[in-house]
Amino acid sequence: MNDQNTTATPPLPPDYAAFVGLDWGDEKHALSLCAAGSTTVERATLEQTPEALADWANTLRTRFPNRKIAVALEQARGALLAGLSQYEHIVPFPVNPKSLARFREALYPSRSKDDPVDADLLLELLSKHRDHLRPWQPDTVQTRQLALLNEQRRHFVDHRTCLTNQLLSHLKAIFPQALKLVGEDLASRLATDFLKKWSALQAVKKVKPAQLRQFYYGHNSRSEELITQRLELVKSAMALTSDPALLAAHSLAIQTLAGQLAALRPFLEQYDQQIAELFAAHPDAPIFQSLPGAGAALAPRLLSSLGTDRNRFPEPVALSCYTGIAPVTEKSGKTQKWIHLRWSCPKFFRQSWHEFANASIRFSVWAALCYQEFRKKMDHHEAIRKLAYKWQRIVWRMWQQRQPYDEARYLATLQKKGNKLFTSVAVQPTKPGE
Repeated sequence: MNDQNTTATPPLPPDYAAFVGLDWGDEKHALSLCAAGSTTVERATLEQTPEALADWANTLRTRFPNRKIAVALEQARGALLAGLSQYEHIVPFPVNPKSLARFREALYPSRSKDDPVDADLLLELLSKHRDHLRPWQPDTVQTRQLALLNEQRRHFVDHRTCLTNQLLSHLKAIFPQALKLVGEDLASRLATDFLKKWSALQAVKKVKPAQLRQFYYGHNSRSEELITQRLELVKSAMALTSDPALLAAHSLAIQTLAGQLAALRPFLEQYDQQIAELFAAHPDAPIFQSLPGAGAALAPRLLSSLGTDRNRFPEPVALSCYTGIAPVTEKSGKTQKWIHLRWSCPKFFRQSWHEFANASIRFSVWAALCYQEFRKKMDHHEAIRKLAYKWQRIVWRMWQQRQPYDEARYLATLQKKGNKLFTSVAVQPTKPGE
């Protein structure tokens, strides 16, 4: 990786005609507007409808023709941000909800909260401290869609995990043998179809062996040895309980959860397909496909964490801070310095980098050795975060230069710099995982 800097010079900020603080509400939004060069604050409310938002945006366009309007709002309110982004004369400035809460507490120690007051505070942050805020710049449609699909897929995967944990709990209550009859993946088609048909051992024992054999064959489980073991288990197994109350209640729960898992499966497959298609067509895909251990699941997530705007992260530490990989140092007066995990960050992106760094240990020689060195001084998760921090510096350079990863090239760079890690790498005959 050479050190050539390919970042473009960011454009000059626009000359705003007015500044607006907009506090989101379920039914109404509170507005505080101040025209540029004026000290008068105009306060109003806005109905929570697309039509009202459009009327207000068009009124601003008429009042301030051919000028930009800066609008500060809490970044957690995604629907409002999406609604404002379609108007080219409005420049949203998302404000972290925690930042607004602490600013409010600094001025109002009683911690009283009121929507018009919050709108005034947002206006003050925007007009007086705009250099600490960043205007929202939407990425390409392709990149934003990929990011949303990745996060939504992870949400439903977590939901599937929750369902399987519940299902496991009910099976242990009346039908523990099911884990050997359907396998450990309770979300598989074989498992859900089996449990929808036979949710208790008593029900399975009534089925003829030939019917069970046909069921397994129909679900691509054709190992004669495994089928024989399962049939023998059904024949010799004893029911954990014969209590009708327990059997009736848990059986219904098992069937319900199996049905939910079965219904969720095709939609997760659609997510996987759409993510794969979007990622394959993305111009930056080769960069992230080349990362050792990223694979089909993590590569699109890493791409989404950086996006396509090369000005967004002018240096690698900006990426590390944004994603929560860089630690936070606290030191005050005579108190001892405290270094801890960054709490305020996009948790999904931090998790993505953490998982990638962990996976890379099996596929990258230098990453495995680096992790081993870290583990001599710290626990597993801290070592993984430090490894992720190193990876982000590499990936940031790749991303800026639009070049895929090359392990041999990186090892040559280590050798050229006289890095002590290279001595250990040089004696390794093969990569981990080969």
